Amino acid sequence: MKKIVISSLLLGALFNSNLAFAQTDYSGREKVYRATHTKMTELKHTKLKVSFDYEKEQLHGEEWLTASPYFTPTDSLVLNAKAMLIHEVALDKNGSKQALKYDYKNDILKINLDKTYQKNQDYTVYIKYTARPNEVTQKGSAAINDAKGLYFINAQGKDPEKPTQIWTQGETESSSAWFPTIDKTNQKTTQEIYMTVPDKYVTLSNGLLKSSTKETNGLRTDYWVMDKKHSPYLFFMGVGDFAVIKDKWKNIPVNYYVEKEYESYAKQIFGNTPEMMEFFSNKLNYPYPWSKYDQMAGRDYVSGAMENTTATLHGEASQQKPGDLIDENRWEDTIAHELFHHWFGDLVTAVSWSNLTVNESFADYSEYLWNEHKYGKDEADYKLIKSLQAYKMNPANFTKNLVRFDYDSREDVFDSVTYNKGGGILHMLRNYLGDDAFFAGLNDYLKTYEYGNAEAHQLRLSFEKASGKDLNWFFNQWYFGAGHPKLSINYTYEPVKKQVNVAVTQTQSGAYFQFPLAIDVYENGIPKRYNVWADAKASQSFTFNFAQQPNLVNVNADQVLLTEINDNKTADQYLVQYTKAKEFKSRYLAVEFAKENIDKNTSVLKILTAALKDSSHRIRILALSAIDLSKPEQAKLLLKDVENIAQNDPKTLAQAAAISALSKTKDKKYVSIYEKGISAVSNSVKGNSIAALADIEPQETVALMQKIDLSNASEDLINKLMPIIVKNKIESQMENIGGQVLFYPFIKFQDAELGAVAEEGFNWIMNSDNTKATKAMTKVMGQAKSEISANPQAKMILVQIMKEGLNKKMQLLKQNPQSQSLHEQIDAINKAIEDYK
Repeated sequence: MKKIVISSLLLGALFNSNLAFAQTDYSGREKVYRATHTKMTELKHTKLKVSFDYEKEQLHGEEWLTASPYFTPTDSLVLNAKAMLIHEVALDKNGSKQALKYDYKNDILKINLDKTYQKNQDYTVYIKYTARPNEVTQKGSAAINDAKGLYFINAQGKDPEKPTQIWTQGETESSSAWFPTIDKTNQKTTQEIYMTVPDKYVTLSNGLLKSSTKETNGLRTDYWVMDKKHSPYLFFMGVGDFAVIKDKWKNIPVNYYVEKEYESYAKQIFGNTPEMMEFFSNKLNYPYPWSKYDQMAGRDYVSGAMENTTATLHGEASQQKPGDLIDENRWEDTIAHELFHHWFGDLVTAVSWSNLTVNESFADYSEYLWNEHKYGKDEADYKLIKSLQAYKMNPANFTKNLVRFDYDSREDVFDSVTYNKGGGILHMLRNYLGDDAFFAGLNDYLKTYEYGNAEAHQLRLSFEKASGKDLNWFFNQWYFGAGHPKLSINYTYEPVKKQVNVAVTQTQSGAYFQFPLAIDVYENGIPKRYNVWADAKASQSFTFNFAQQPNLVNVNADQVLLTEINDNKTADQYLVQYTKAKEFKSRYLAVEFAKENIDKNTSVLKILTAALKDSSHRIRILALSAIDLSKPEQAKLLLKDVENIAQNDPKTLAQAAAISALSKTKDKKYVSIYEKGISAVSNSVKGNSIAALADIEPQETVALMQKIDLSNASEDLINKLMPIIVKNKIESQMENIGGQVLFYPFIKFQDAELGAVAEEGFNWIMNSDNTKATKAMTKVMGQAKSEISANPQAKMILVQIMKEGLNKKMQLLKQNPQSQSLHEQIDAINKAIEDYK
């Protein structure tokens, strides 16, 4: 599962604003131990025959479930079955049915078997049922914003702008909304599914398509077989009018299911998949373990993406066009993430949701591995910096263990501790053990527990087996403990002894950590690396012999340790750090310092001058975002380099950032650059060029804004163009700002001017009859739930402004009571508010 994460601007606004958000207080709550599900029955095989009622949005199903007692003899079978109608239950003996008594209430189907069965004594139960997903009472969560299990999208075809689709979402325990099963991670079963659908649609499921048979009345039955066992939450069905683009890795089929509008771009979006399969197979020394790999893009998906075995479902945001893709494929990390799950999550599955880290932390870290392989360590380090910044933004994260046995809801563990922090922890472990031992440990883990379940302790044992090192200390503090070290650094130089003394003090609340630590001490601009061990105590000093006063002491120089450091470096020291450090992260942190202190020291401008020529476009972009060329002292030093980047940089995102920097001059001599940018393929170059021209030739703005597709635009581009869209009331772009303007009270604390524009945009949408824009708001409100819920005051504010918006819609409805679209918008707002209760 890849969560949708709200933008960094909004995260920063939520957690760094002047609002005194209260953290949720769990001190008086009774702790509940979340035990791994007790296994009374072992599922063996699941056979399904299903058809769909599009009008009622229901599934008609027949199931043959083969199982046996797991250990203790039993005369009953207990299944999860949410909101179903159960028509028939029988024992199936070679096609002969014997009716069985059963009890069905509270979404539990208890079947009385014909006798007491012993361990490994198989039986097959037949169930005829109707699945009614719209009757499911289980609510969605912060990570997965709905729990119906089975989703009919535009089932009656009433929305001409939306395709008709069916798809399923099983994680966490929602597969039991479309077939009776034991909906727990520690169950594994093979499967076969017969899907009867209108002949005009294609289907997708786990495993291989074995046959396709024409039926009467324009129907067709597709027969899918999955011959290797996997957990019920990974079962999948997809139905719709998709284009299917064929690819392969070695002899394994690799197909991409997209809406036909995106058929020409499918390989640009997903085309690195075969290379990823090759890379991960080699890195893990464990070839991709399944018969095929398909990926589908579904409308109105309830999260980011889901690793259904051999049949990943992606949200519609995965579908991008050349204007987005030329800047960067923003979905590529997710594609890697879901593929890596086919080892960590699908092949070896977390034994319980408490141990979700053995699924999601690995998938998160796979993004680092892929970026390191494909685009270099600098790019991988950049992504890791941004990921860990998102974890650190929310103080509520610091009290959560990575392995959590006392969660309120199993969905709560789908958070930036399990994902972001978990990935960072694996990066630390890799650097501590070394690549050979780290990947040997992963290989042992996969081979030992393949097609089964595991937990963090078993992961530790595999790493210990491979490396020969005891790792209890590491797992106890990082997996079964909370928070991270916060370090205060002070250093002194004793000229008589010719020694540098570095004092490291841990200032975090809670337990102290022990860890390896890299310290670079600079002499004449040349760093010397010291690798030391910090003990689990409040303060510790390290002494190094050094001939003279160092230029710089850089603690955590390799930036591997997940920490926060207060070391009071000067601008001159950051200049040394930027110009002499080899690691990307040290350079990036120096430019971040320069951005925050640009008007305070001349050394800062020297950092930015050098950063504009950095080999990493991420650093060039960061430097460009810091400068203000309307200031003569900055223009004198930086203007030529910015002009060069705007016209010649190989990265379109850097070109766009340079155009944005030039626009602050409001100098008409750059009109030719902006006009050329408007014709660019890149949406970021085009959008920033339009924004630049808006200050110089505003009469052209509205017409130009009609030419840019912002449906999948980045947060930065939306924020850049939002003032133009709102000021000129460009209705064709209203939907595209919906996800940002919702958070105007919080944005104001980060950027008062942008916040005021966002507030105007919010009121514009709420005073308009625009279903798409309104639903864009309610959709992102659901996606933001995990971050918002950690701050009760923020939650209260957001609910209040949505209630104010609801009142505006109600006033519109009074003026036009027959408006079906307004009724639809009001329902969407009410549901969004209700979900926050």
